[in-house]
Amino acid sequence: MRVISGSARGRKLKTPKSSETRPIMDRVKTALFDILTPDIVGMRVLDLFAGTGAVGIEALSRGADAATFIERSPDAWRLVRENLALTNLSDRAEVLRADAFAFLQQAAATNRRYDLVYVAPPQYAGLAARALAQLDEAPLTETDGLVIVQIDPRERAEVDALTLRQLRRYDERRYGSTLLLFYTLDEESHATN
Repeated sequence: MRVISGSARGRKLKTPKSSETRPIMDRVKTALFDILTPDIVGMRVLDLFAGTGAVGIEALSRGADAATFIERSPDAWRLVRENLALTNLSDRAEVLRADAFAFLQQAAATNRRYDLVYVAPPQYAGLAARALAQLDEAPLTETDGLVIVQIDPRERAEVDALTLRQLRRYDERRYGSTLLLFYTLDEESHATN
């Protein structure tokens, strides 16, 4: 696993020794950032369930202003910090060892805002749907911000079963066993809240 482009291009990232963390495949990360490239410069990114930190690090390497990494596992939290040091991107990063759902609640209460929220939780535990529901209830983006959810296609039914009031899915891309779902705030429903 490596940084694809930007200031840290080509740097190899450390990967976890356990199967608890599932790093994003380079080809999926390349496709994701091909979509995001026109807008990534200047973004504030939230890498929820950060794992290795690969998505937030790629965003920083490509010109994002700041990235917040949330990771509960002490081993993965250390891995994110090590990968930021390897890429010389620590100065624009905030790495918090925290429960993702507690962080979302606290961030909403303190009015934190991000341009991109990337949600890639451990698979098959219902965490993606739970995080998306929480982000719909208390969005952390402005109307032009993005929420991207990375799941296995077999998890789609859980996400599709949600009744979202403020977030609207506007795109989806499948890369083998990885499905990316793209959401933005529905301007009409957001204006009434």
